[in-house]
Amino acid sequence: MTTKLVSFERRGQSSWGLVTDGDGIIDLGARQGGSVLAAMTRGLDWSDLARIADTTEADVPLDEVDLLPPVVCGPKIICVGVNYANRNAEYRDNSPEPEWPSLFMRAQESFTGAGQPLWRPPESGQLDYEGEIVMVIGKTGHRIPQERALDHVAGYTLMNEGTIRDWVRHAKFNVTQGKNFPRTGAIGPWLVDPGSVADTGALTLETRVNGELRQSDTTANLMFPFDYLISYLSIFYTLQPGDMISTGTPNGAGARFDPPRYLGPGDVVEVTCPAIGQLSNTVVDDPTAGADMTLQLRRNRRDSD
Repeated sequence: MTTKLVSFERRGQSSWGLVTDGDGIIDLGARQGGSVLAAMTRGLDWSDLARIADTTEADVPLDEVDLLPPVVCGPKIICVGVNYANRNAEYRDNSPEPEWPSLFMRAQESFTGAGQPLWRPPESGQLDYEGEIVMVIGKTGHRIPQERALDHVAGYTLMNEGTIRDWVRHAKFNVTQGKNFPRTGAIGPWLVDPGSVADTGALTLETRVNGELRQSDTTANLMFPFDYLISYLSIFYTLQPGDMISTGTPNGAGARFDPPRYLGPGDVVEVTCPAIGQLSNTVVDDPTAGADMTLQLRRNRRDSD
């Protein structure tokens, strides 16, 4: 049986726990204190967690909580771009397969949890989806040999690495702007134990929008597999418990259609990997935003010339 760890909010209080077979949550925050990140820092004992899940009654139904990303406030969220070989071909620029991974960083506040709304900002109508599998680091490591890399993984989860497409083209050398609007992406629904993911080189990943299959591939087609990525990243990072590594998205993102098929309010995005679960979110316009702020910025720039 797969053991599943979640972070959640209920009645304004944050906690963490285990998902039971009966779709309940054993509230480990109320029972033990701490958080998923604190438990990972101490060292997760998945066999002990599995025993608790098997022998303990749920404290609250799963549908009575708001799920957060499984790990909240981890040190780093590292994203890998164009990692599936089919995705490299999708760019149609006749470029060879890359020698090294493409990387960028995201902030925690750019993500929400499973079942929570994705926010489309007023600055753009080009909110796109990208289904991905995420490794969560559980053990500190620097300069990690590839053959020992997966020993540093605490578990796996899913990501919709939502992107504001026109904003990734605002600058010459980076994509940071289009990757960090609040709650444009999602992580979840839970963290699964690594023992339940038998072969990281044979995982199926699919993304659906309103039930329509848009992305489908297998990790057998990764140009840089999971263990390679950990070893590579650990050369210039010290990987720490709670670090998340998003491993790339298959072809079929909305920007690659002709014409593009971006997300709008009411659209439902589902990212599925059978070994991990399903991450589902519905799109809304950002409820905290007013008018498009770039209009004033453009005027200010013209006025200063």
